[in-house]
Amino acid sequence: MRWLLQILEITRIGLTTIPQRMGSVLVIVVGIAGVVGVFVALLAMGEGFQSVLAKAGRLDESIVLRKGANAEMNSGLSRDEAVLITQAPGILKNAGNQPIASAEVVVVANLPKKTTGTDANVEIRGVGPLVWELRPNAQMIEGRRFELGKRELVAGKGAQSEFANLSIGSTIKLGQQDWQVVGTFVTGDAHESELWGDAEVVQGAYNRNGYQSVTLKLTDVNAFDTVKAALSTDPRLTVDVQRTRDYYATQSEDLTRLIRILGVAIASIMAIGAVFGALNTMYTAVATRAREIATLRAIGFAGLPVVIAIMLEAALLALLGGLIGVAVSWFLFDKYTVSTLGSNFSQVVFAFQVSPQLILNGLTWALVIGLVGGLIPAIAAARLPVTAALRENA
Repeated sequence: MRWLLQILEITRIGLTTIPQRMGSVLVIVVGIAGVVGVFVALLAMGEGFQSVLAKAGRLDESIVLRKGANAEMNSGLSRDEAVLITQAPGILKNAGNQPIASAEVVVVANLPKKTTGTDANVEIRGVGPLVWELRPNAQMIEGRRFELGKRELVAGKGAQSEFANLSIGSTIKLGQQDWQVVGTFVTGDAHESELWGDAEVVQGAYNRNGYQSVTLKLTDVNAFDTVKAALSTDPRLTVDVQRTRDYYATQSEDLTRLIRILGVAIASIMAIGAVFGALNTMYTAVATRAREIATLRAIGFAGLPVVIAIMLEAALLALLGGLIGVAVSWFLFDKYTVSTLGSNFSQVVFAFQVSPQLILNGLTWALVIGLVGGLIPAIAAARLPVTAALRENA
């Protein structure tokens, strides 16, 4: 209890002297705010990208690709194979006794971006007639659904916000043909970055004879093994079967990992500078308070409370910087919408996500930097000879 009171008293005295050394204190606060701000912002990008893809997958859905294909663009399934796939056991059927499935064609087209006017890749997904039952989260918010057999498209809200000429009634050229945009839909996931149309018409426009994938609605989450066993052992098929949850999680892994590596690397380099700033600041604080610390030691304050108090002061300043950095990142980047290339070489629109876990990680970085930066000056202060310090500052 005696040491605790000493720690609190030394810390209180140190904090009251901050206005006299504001310049050096700002070195810690601003430096660490910069480190934490950059760290949180970069990782928020990875969180947002991973989240928007993860939401596209479900445990009660399966996606079937050609064996060995790691993405839809690398896959190819014939019409006969698509029919066989939809006849597997374990697939949910609708009121008309039709298996709820969608054999899909995935192609990439160039459209001008709203922000720059330069062309970028947008994903065109030709879907089956039961896609709205397969993906009930897909809801029209403006206009209407495309009609089967017509060159009509519905635009995801994300694609519409990113690319020009996708408003309802607009006409765009795809596969040397004119297509009309007739509606806008939302899904809350990566499919919002796409344009949807009738699979058969998209096939004709791009001279395709087959599909890239077939997505299936399972009778329940436990039916996956039944579907996979049936399709994997059918000698007429050479396919891989995955839950859509696993498939889309895999699609986000590489970019998310790269963003995290870059975020940690950049923040680490900046953190080294922040540590040296904290060292310099705390050494300055110790030097200017040498007589005060010596007086406290002379009247009975122990060395360990001095060490802890100075480290606590550094940690509090670092925490302040961390809170500022987190607040700036949250204010500037949370829900900030951007786009990047996805696994199908098309733009995926997503929003940064400053999650509670990222905030906690950022504040942890701040505290570690502050404690490391305050440790050596704290030990130096505790070892300061009392008589020498009193004479030097007399």
